[in-house]
Amino acid sequence: MKILHLDQNHPLLLERLKQVGFTNAENYTASKEEIEKTISKYHGIVIRSRFKIDKQFMDAAKNLQFIARVGAGLESIDVAYAEKKGIQLFAAPEGNRNAVGEHTLGLLLALFNKIPAADQSVKSGHWRREAHRGIELDGKTVGLIGYGNMGKAFAKKLKGFDCTVLCYDIKEAVGDRNATQVALKTLQEMADVVSLHTPWTSLTDKMVDQKFIQAFQKPFWLLNTARGKSVVTKDLVLALENGKILGAGLDVLEYEKLSFESLFSEKMPPELKELLGFSNVILTPHVAGWTVESNIKLAETIVEKITETFQTNN
Repeated sequence: MKILHLDQNHPLLLERLKQVGFTNAENYTASKEEIEKTISKYHGIVIRSRFKIDKQFMDAAKNLQFIARVGAGLESIDVAYAEKKGIQLFAAPEGNRNAVGEHTLGLLLALFNKIPAADQSVKSGHWRREAHRGIELDGKTVGLIGYGNMGKAFAKKLKGFDCTVLCYDIKEAVGDRNATQVALKTLQEMADVVSLHTPWTSLTDKMVDQKFIQAFQKPFWLLNTARGKSVVTKDLVLALENGKILGAGLDVLEYEKLSFESLFSEKMPPELKELLGFSNVILTPHVAGWTVESNIKLAETIVEKITETFQTNN
C-alpha cells in the first residue's frame, strides 16, 4: 500500500508506517496540478494544509483509499465528495488538544494580567505598577463555544481555578463535570469570557459578527484558538473600540491563508491594521496546537488510525 506524504511531519510518522509494511513516498514541493498527474499511483495521502483536496484532485486519485490530515480538522478537504467516493478520512484532534488547552489558558491569563504590556513597559525602562494591575480568573464565568476535543481540554485546564465553566455545542449531551452545557442564549447572558473551539463550517463562518457580539449581556473577553474566519475582524475592532469586548487573545485570524503558513498576500486590510494597535489584544501565529509534544502526538495519532484501518501483511 503506497502512501504519498505532501507535508513534512515528525519523522516517526514515516518510520512507523514503514515498520508495519506501508511504502512511503514524499513530495513537499510540487504544485497541486503536478501531484494530480501522478496521484493515481497511491492508495493514501498524508497532508496538513498545503492545498485543498477537492473534487478534481480526488477524481485524479483513482486508487485513493484514505486521506490523513495531520491536524485537528478536515476543512481543507471536500468531505462530502470524499465520502461519496468511499475515501476514508482521518484527522488527529486528540494529538494537539492538550497543547491548545494550555495555549488558550495562557492567552487568558496573559490578558487578565496585562503580561505582554507589562513586559514591554519594563524593557522600555518603566516601572508602572498601577498601569498593569490585573484581574483574577477566580469567580468569573467562562463560556466555551464548541465542546469537542479542544473545548474539553481547555475546560479541564480551568478546573483548577474557582470559576464557572459553561459550554454550548450543536450536539446534545456533551457537557461533563468540567463544563455545564447550556443554550447559547444562556451563555450570552452569563459569560465574562468567551472561547471558541469550533471547526470552520458554514455554521461557524463569520459567526462572531456585530449581531452575535451585541447579544451578550455583559462586556466580555474573547479567545479564539479555533479558526480565524469565524470572527469578523471589522466587527471585533468596533466592539473593542466601544468596550463591548474588553480584550482578545487570538491565535488565528480571518485573513490567514488556507495553508495556515502565512497571513495574506495582498495589502494589509485596514481593520487588521487597527486590530494590531490594541494593547488589550494578544496575537499568536496559529501555534496553539504547535508544540514539541503535539508534533509527536499528532504523528502517533495518524499512524494509529491508519494502521488500525489498513493492516498489511508485510
